[in-house]
Amino acid sequence: MSAAVVDIIAGANNVTGSLGAVAYGLAAIGPGVGIGLIFGHGVEAMARQPEAAGMIRTNMFIGFALTEALALLGIVMPFVFK
Repeated sequence: MSAAVVDIIAGANNVTGSLGAVAYGLAAIGPGVGIGLIFGHGVEAMARQPEAAGMIRTNMFIGFALTEALALLGIVMPFVFK
């Protein structure tokens, strides 16, 4: 292998910057998709059965709170494992 290729491969191990920010960015994708699905399907369910809107809304907000807890864990974990 040439010296330039070896320098590139060896330089890949010297990553600098805030990897916690990258980790949180990746950790926020899952809860973001989950929250979108929860509210999208909740609105669809309320449109199909308006008489059950109260129960659907309650379950929708419980699901939202549990999904949002994942995002909060994503904020904390990079600091814990630092």
